Amino acid sequence: MFARSAQRFSDGDRLDVGGWSVRLKVDGRARRISLRVDRAKSEIVALSPSPRRLNEAVAFAQEKAGWIAKQLAALPERMSLAPGGVLRLNDVPYRLEVGPGRAKIDGDRIVAPDDANWGLKVIRLAKREALTVLSERTAVHAAALGRPTPSVAIADPKARWGSCRPATSRTPAAIRYSWRLILAPAAVADYVAAHECAHLIEANHGPRFWALCEQLVGDPAPHRAWLRAHAAELHAIGA
Repeated sequence: MFARSAQRFSDGDRLDVGGWSVRLKVDGRARRISLRVDRAKSEIVALSPSPRRLNEAVAFAQEKAGWIAKQLAALPERMSLAPGGVLRLNDVPYRLEVGPGRAKIDGDRIVAPDDANWGLKVIRLAKREALTVLSERTAVHAAALGRPTPSVAIADPKARWGSCRPATSRTPAAIRYSWRLILAPAAVADYVAAHECAHLIEANHGPRFWALCEQLVGDPAPHRAWLRAHAAELHAIGA
């Protein structure tokens, strides 16, 4: 008789580990097998440096079943936007309602047409607001540092609130932010804008970098603590 060959796994496969879903992911930048909490999708990701080691990632996830259960149980429930709810943008609460036309802010309401994409349209509106607010704050902080205003873009990264590419002799400076910062207190979003603008001068997190942050927004510690404490809540909001 021939021995049964080991089960083969592929990038993107899902496992059931103690009743919880774990997604396999091949990441060529990874140096070892590891587990990561994807708060944006409320799931655990088992990372492998190569397809050949996916079986090891599966075994590692099964060994850590208790840790996986604890991490996922601690995540907030997904909050799907729906008419009748409230969404806070840049410190202002808005009632969510159905109405004709393009999704828009109307006084103290956010109104979007009644169709299957209602929640997505509200999120697109929130992204537009995020781009407007963060572009304005970026311009203010860049000017305070004596730097040209970089280009600003909005994305939905899972692990960071912003990223900065300082200017070079060949390329202008550019900053990308998580659109979810518009859901945070205005002072916290402003800190992230200051943080990324400080990278226009200091492309590190050394003492001179933190001195620039403090020059722009004061002590960054409370804002950093707020983001650590509420990151999962912001990532739980979706359509």
